[in-house]
Parts: sequence; C-alpha cells; structure tokens
Amino acid sequence: MKSRIPLAWLQLSRANNRMVVAIAGIAFADILMFMQMGFKAALYNSNTLLHRELRADLFLISPQARNLTGMSTFPRRRLYQAMSFAPVASADALYIRLAEWKAPITHFNRLILVLGFNPKQSILNLPEVNQNLDKIKLPNVLLFDRGARNEYSATVAELERGRTVFTEFRGRQIKLNGLFKIGASFAADGILIASDQTFFRLFSRLQTANEVNIGLIALKPNSDPKQIAAILKASLPQDVKVLTRAEFIEFEKKYWANNTPIGFIFNLGTAIGFFVGLVIFYQILYNDISERLPEYATLKAIGYGHAYLLAVVFQQALILAVLGYIPGCAISLGLYSLTINATNLPLFMTLEKATFVLALTVLMCSIAGAIAMKKIGDSDPVDLLF
Repeated sequence: MKSRIPLAWLQLSRANNRMVVAIAGIAFADILMFMQMGFKAALYNSNTLLHRELRADLFLISPQARNLTGMSTFPRRRLYQAMSFAPVASADALYIRLAEWKAPITHFNRLILVLGFNPKQSILNLPEVNQNLDKIKLPNVLLFDRGARNEYSATVAELERGRTVFTEFRGRQIKLNGLFKIGASFAADGILIASDQTFFRLFSRLQTANEVNIGLIALKPNSDPKQIAAILKASLPQDVKVLTRAEFIEFEKKYWANNTPIGFIFNLGTAIGFFVGLVIFYQILYNDISERLPEYATLKAIGYGHAYLLAVVFQQALILAVLGYIPGCAISLGLYSLTINATNLPLFMTLEKATFVLALTVLMCSIAGAIAMKKIGDSDPVDLLF
C-alpha cells in the first residue's frame, strides 16, 4: 500500500522557508476572517443585549420603528387593550431615547441610550437595577451602565466607591447614583436608566406619557407566547406590532444587516479575507509544484497515477491549512481580548465561529490546490529530459 502523507509532509518540510510563508499567509487570511466575523457578531450581540434583559414575553412596537435607537411611538391605550385579554398578566410601558449628553468628568459630548419606566415595578432581569429602584424614584436621579465604553471608567470608579456623580444632561443637572451592567453597542456608548417622570422632564418637548416606545407584555404561567401573539395581532389596531422575544431580537438584527452598510461591510471583509488567503496559498503551491515538476513526472514514469499525485497535493493543502489555522486562531484570540478591553464590545470566540473558520480555511486551501493541480496534469515523463 502506497504511503501518501509522509511524501506530502517531506515535500513541505524540505522547503522550510516556503512552508513558513504559506503558514503565515493562511494565518493572515484566518485573522482577517476571524476579526470580520467577530465584529459582525459583536454588532448583533451588542445591539440586542437590552432585548435579552427585558422582563416580558411579548413586545408591542410601532410599525414605523426602525430599531432600538430609532423607536417610533404608539398610543398608551394599546397597553390597556392588551390587558383586557385573560392570559396577559401585565403590560408596562418602556420609554427610550438616544440622546447626546455631556459625559461626567471628561465633559465630552457623547451618545447615550436613556430608558424610562415606572420604578414601582422592574422591567429588567438585572438585580442591580431592581435593588436601586427606590433611588430613581427621586427627581433627576439616574443609574449608569458600568458596561459603558472605557471613557467612563473614572465615572464608574466614583460610583463604585458609593459617591454620587453630578453632570449636565439636556440643560438639567442630573445625579448618577447607582450602577448596573448591560454594555455598550455600535449605536451608543452606554445606557442610563431613569424613572418615567425623570424621563419626561428630560424629554419634555419630545415625548409624553401617552406616547410609548415599547410595550412589555408579561403572560400568565402556562401561556403560549406565539398563540397569544397571534390573538393580539388579530385584535389590536394596525398602529402597533406584536412580537415574541425571538422576533424582537430578529427585528433588531435585520435592521443592522439590511438597513445599514455595517453588516454588508463585515460580510465583504470576510469574503476578502477568504480570497486573499486563496490567492496567497495558490501562488505558493503553484510555485512549489512548478519546481517539483520533474519529480512528479518521475512518479508518473514509474507507475504512480494522476489520482495519487492529486492526493499528495491535497494532503499538502490540508496540512498547511491546519498549521496556518492554529496561529491564526491564537492571534485572533489576543486581538479579541484587546478589542474588548478597548471598547467593551461583546467580542468572543465561540466554537461555532472557530469551526466555521477552520472549514473555510480547509475549503480555501483545497480550492487553491485544485487550481494548482492543473500543473501536475501537464507534467509528463518527457519533462525529465529538460
């Protein structure tokens, strides 16, 4: 039985410099793909962190709503109408605005997401918020997101010491007197939480209590959210949409994927990384085959078939794919950690992502090997004469 893997490995290890270049090229392509895919996942995850923490089974939004930072409003009476259905346990209003504010300590103007709700009942599955509800009942007192960008580290440090931080927001002096954690996103540096009354004072010219951004519908035990959603959709007027949690999250993801250039750019970056690796590896493999053409012709002359030579080249491609993937993955982990520390974005390596990039790497090297194989097909024992 002919041994194939040793021949492929011996050919690679004999040309050490070329093998190192090939591994570096594949690793570079993998890093590009990992970073683009990581940023894309961070885009979706960071902009749906709040969606996952809201305490509700169903969500009411305006049909004109674009995404979380571009929420239109619907009449508050829709919440009362929803409460008339027996399976509905509660219907709470969430007010939300993306606004520019003067950041504490640094005094730079930044974008922040402001949430307002009735503090008599928490709408978030966050213990830190629930423990501080009494604080935000006081006028102009807000809670600050410890997961905000690093520019706010001094503010977070002050609040962690139990101190109150004063700053200016929309012409008013406000007090930050508590912390919680959700995290920054591509749209906002962080989140502020206020009572609904404080929210209306801050945005008095833009919104009233009768204009709700998100309706939070909690169902009684053993209720089927999909079934109740269908009933509410058929019963409520067309000026409101009813979404399950999964649909609410998908609503946000679709906005960033289809209505902004960011999702497209990250997909394009992943494709570019793939083709860069393909071109680099093809060029290296083609040059290697060209130099070894007499050797392949010799193998043909002594009886080795074309399929055997194809297998040798594909084995080389597979070996280099794995060897290039390992440093590419390791370096990407370091870059992920660096990005998290710099931006507080949820950029994490997952098994699904690692497996997908490995599959892309093997596919990339296999395609390059298949294209380069044409050179072996052209080899002939006569080449030994030259």
